[in-house]
Amino acid sequence: MTNFIVKKVAVLGAGVMGAQIAAHCINAKVPVVLFDLPGKPEQGSGGSAKNAIVLKAIEGLKKLSPAPLGNKDHAALIEVANYEDDLAKLAECDLIIEAIAERMDWKHDLYKKVAPHIAPNAIFASNTSGLSITKLSEGFDADLKSRYCGVHFFNPPRYMHLVEIIPTEFTKPEISDQLEGFLTSTLGKGVVRAKDTPNFIANRVGVFGILAIVHEAEKFGLSVDVVDDLTGAKLGRAKSGTFRTADVVGLDTMGHVIKTMQDYLPNDPFAAVYKTPAVLAKLVEKGALGQKTGAGFYKKVGKEIQRLDFATGEYVAGGAKAADIVARILKEKDPVKKMKAMRESTNPQAQFLWAIFRDAFHYIAVHLDTVADNARDIDFAMRWGFGWTTGPFETWQASGWTQVAQWVKEDIDAGHALCNAPLPAWVFEGPVAEKGGVHTPEGSWSAVSQSFVPRSELAVYQRQEFRAPVLGSGELDGRKAGTTVHEDDDVRLWHSGDDVLVISLKTKLHVISPGVIAGFRKALAEAEKNFKGLVIWSADAADGGAFSAGADLQSALPAFMSGGAKAVDPIIKELQDTFMAMKYSNVPVVAAVAGLALGGGCEMALHASKRVASIESYIGLVEVGVGLIPAGGGLKEAAARAAKEAKGTDILQFLKTGFTNAATANVSKSALEAQAMGYLKEDDVIVFNPYELLHVAKTEARAMFDKGYRAPLKAPIQVTGRYGWGTIKAQLVNMRDGGFISAHDFKLGDMIAQIVSGGDIDQGSFVSEQWLLDMERKAFLELLNHPKTQERIMGMLQTGKPVRN
Repeated sequence: MTNFIVKKVAVLGAGVMGAQIAAHCINAKVPVVLFDLPGKPEQGSGGSAKNAIVLKAIEGLKKLSPAPLGNKDHAALIEVANYEDDLAKLAECDLIIEAIAERMDWKHDLYKKVAPHIAPNAIFASNTSGLSITKLSEGFDADLKSRYCGVHFFNPPRYMHLVEIIPTEFTKPEISDQLEGFLTSTLGKGVVRAKDTPNFIANRVGVFGILAIVHEAEKFGLSVDVVDDLTGAKLGRAKSGTFRTADVVGLDTMGHVIKTMQDYLPNDPFAAVYKTPAVLAKLVEKGALGQKTGAGFYKKVGKEIQRLDFATGEYVAGGAKAADIVARILKEKDPVKKMKAMRESTNPQAQFLWAIFRDAFHYIAVHLDTVADNARDIDFAMRWGFGWTTGPFETWQASGWTQVAQWVKEDIDAGHALCNAPLPAWVFEGPVAEKGGVHTPEGSWSAVSQSFVPRSELAVYQRQEFRAPVLGSGELDGRKAGTTVHEDDDVRLWHSGDDVLVISLKTKLHVISPGVIAGFRKALAEAEKNFKGLVIWSADAADGGAFSAGADLQSALPAFMSGGAKAVDPIIKELQDTFMAMKYSNVPVVAAVAGLALGGGCEMALHASKRVASIESYIGLVEVGVGLIPAGGGLKEAAARAAKEAKGTDILQFLKTGFTNAATANVSKSALEAQAMGYLKEDDVIVFNPYELLHVAKTEARAMFDKGYRAPLKAPIQVTGRYGWGTIKAQLVNMRDGGFISAHDFKLGDMIAQIVSGGDIDQGSFVSEQWLLDMERKAFLELLNHPKTQERIMGMLQTGKPVRN
């Protein structure tokens, strides 16, 4: 085994992408030095003047939304540098990422400056979004050429899963492999290897798709708002659709990527499509560049969002939606029937949809041999880089490979397609036609090797028990894999023969129903008897699924309606008892947290022996939003943790965070922020690739058992009593009297203060966990009978939004 450890990264260029790539390295605890041009004297004072550009960029990171940093305070950990004084620092770096503006001449000038300072084993990579990597490497000696490649992050780099690695013919294979391992595991990315062709894979296919949509929209006379409704969430793509997304990206940026295609692909059969659409050229000329200038395809006028009318060039009222008949076609579950209905419909919107699918299928088939090693890479690039739920080859295969191919051919022959290039022979004959598509259990089709190429076997992928699947590949699925010990409508208990039992929740948003509680009881008994540990993990963890959105209010309603708050008491008691059984289980219980962990979901994680959390974990006690207080032991844990942290000093200083989090329904925006808020402990593990979450959680559970795990001893909790309660209450009175919170918010805050302080008892008293749990339950049941709380609950159930009353 040879370790490749990136001890330090340098990022050249503190623009939007460079600064955010540096921020994400810091998220992952990778030391980073961020370079830019030396500032002018007027840009700062003293020593800071030289680094003014970088310092301004770092300051900007704190204000960006969505936040590039998992914890804003970590911005200070980015080391600052400039090209005049600090080039020697490059020698300390194992990976250098260049992220300056997309100008070949500027990049070459910078390379001449930095090349002599690059360490002999360091990887040098450009974050260009489409320039030729081979041309960029011209002028390097053979050794540096062998360590140089493209590494294309997508914006925003913390959140977009895709990174394209673009080796040249000179790049040593081990360089690409080392980089893929680092990007996949340390930075949590989905890596696709692209060929060194203009705009690589995702931007090449994605931008063609946008140009095809503009072309077909004009042909069928559709307005931008209708097109966005048709090409957004209804198609399983980014909900902003096509034109809104272009506005967000920036129309000048879009124009630049299109120009790359015009300049470098003059002989492409689709070259005519790469012409900058007249409507886009006019907008850029006027300085209407989208969201950053306040106008593009859309313009906000007061509270109204207006759309551009292509015919007049004026802005008019927007908000038009897809026709009902087309919306019904798009709801069809069977992809074969759906594609057939679009093609056969006489409705112009449906014809438009068939046309854009046909154009995409035509393009990816013609260009598969030049842009990607295989069809899987195109599908992953579009899913991870453009937010599509299904890749274009997957859609084609699911819709009936041979029939769709025939329809595309008919349209090409009839002159309806965007060019007359025929579909390649492999589409109709040989292995692809025999297998009914490009994805098979043996691998995905490569047009170059004329064979099905299997998945990468790099060691890093052994950390992914379930890899991202492609439709038709027959890969293991976390919903069915392994040996099932017990399964019902709410949970599945299973294992992979590796001494760890897994409980996977099956409820919507993995809410905690009575069935989930019963499942936990079974899981704890089974794990203590036959396994080294229990892991809480659900099969959609890597697909943006929730860990758990909390207790299932809906399932408790019948009991409340028939027997009032008293009838809910046993349900809450069972929840509390189950979480306590988890905390004091005789084998370790590891919560594999990803996505939302709210209310009862947060409390479930708090009671685990350890938490392994995806960086994208949004954790918080949010019960006040429905007029309730946490009653699954969340406040009890806040009191216990504050007492432990105080180590004999004033507990109230440590209690304030836990109180404020619960009273304001504060939710972490990352696992790093959850750590700062106290929902994750310092020794909890943060994982950057959600596909590694299960592997790491199981590894932790086995390690804890193998070290001789013992459940914690039950110990009394020291509380602040009426002193703490009174101090917090005084602040709440000021907020209520100042009009900052409502009377009901005051009541909720007062109840939370009472519980975390232990109630009307002396400061420094010791209480049991059960004492605090009983207080939680009593307050929860009292609130259930309160009309203001009932208004909040009904509002949430009906609209999904919190009611402020």
